[in-house]
Amino acid sequence: MEHYLRPGTLQLGAPPPLSLYVHLPWCLRKCPYCDFNSHESKGDLPEARYLDALRADLEQSLPLVWSRRIHSVFIGGGTPSLFSPEGIDRLLADVRALLPLEPGCEVTLEANPGTFERERFRAFRAAGVTRLSIGVQSFDDAALKRIGRVHDGAQSRAAVAEAADAFDTFNLDLMYALPGQDEAALQQDLATALSFEPPHLSIYHLTLEPNTVFANRPPVLPDDDTASAMLDLIVDTTGTVGLQRYEVSAFARPGHRCAHNLNYWQFGDYLGIGAGAHGKLSFPHRVVRQVKWREPARYMAEALAGRALSNEDEVAREALPFEFMLNALRLREGFALQDFRERTGLPLSAIELALAEAERRGLLAVDLTHARPTARGFDFLSDLQQLFL
Repeated sequence: MEHYLRPGTLQLGAPPPLSLYVHLPWCLRKCPYCDFNSHESKGDLPEARYLDALRADLEQSLPLVWSRRIHSVFIGGGTPSLFSPEGIDRLLADVRALLPLEPGCEVTLEANPGTFERERFRAFRAAGVTRLSIGVQSFDDAALKRIGRVHDGAQSRAAVAEAADAFDTFNLDLMYALPGQDEAALQQDLATALSFEPPHLSIYHLTLEPNTVFANRPPVLPDDDTASAMLDLIVDTTGTVGLQRYEVSAFARPGHRCAHNLNYWQFGDYLGIGAGAHGKLSFPHRVVRQVKWREPARYMAEALAGRALSNEDEVAREALPFEFMLNALRLREGFALQDFRERTGLPLSAIELALAEAERRGLLAVDLTHARPTARGFDFLSDLQQLFL
């Protein structure tokens, strides 16, 4: 702890809210567009050993977050729903035993339609999961096949219906600008999704990420003009049914915003445990990013030996404005200027010129207390964020 608490040039305010991210890295099959740390399962999962490693990882991290309360927990992957409900129950019991959770703490589990059985979602809820995020991506069989998903449209619809029945709040994940997709196909996907009256909808543009199958063998995707028209269709359609666009890719009914993701976008702190998990932690004079060992077998061996941390870096003073803006400007409501000061430890003078230029270009609206992206700023978000590099 002396290493983290030594004097420095930054003067951060009170620690921001703290979340916990847990990474479960296995999938049935690696999707060709996926650049996450996910690994195809071959045979039975080493569930018990991995849970042992997660507890050891968490125990090693406790001194860094001592006395801080957890505001949200997110179990991501991979496909976490490959783990048994009993395994998720054990994981959350370990978390509750080692960390103080805020009352009503949001606990999200990612699930895929091809990995559930009836009653399984209810068992996850009984284990302590409060929110399910279902990676549907599409309800169209041909589209799902083109993007390498292991489930079909019928399984997508069954999974969403089961989630709606088992949980008070859940997220439905879609993608658009898929290979061979046109506006009519997207409209059908939206109509099917909205027929379940989801309290939260995440919709992401398919992008070709480096080191993926699609990057090496690119499919033919809709052009930029078509993709832009698709986004307009999404915004218009969701707005008519009461889903508010509170973040670039997230739409929610009142009271159903994702607390965990909001903490990311507001430059809050998060402790990451699990294979390849990333974390961000604030101390009085510095912001530190951590990464755990990436390959699952190596991670388990190192974590159980007391060495879960692969590497860490202190965020450079000059990089903090862009790191903050990369997250905060994704929010429709923008950010409080005071939050920038407290969470980066920098004075507002560090971003005054960039704020003024963003206002001049019509990308940002700034008053005495807040900065908010304009409609134009939301449409040209990358241009807006780059002003703070």
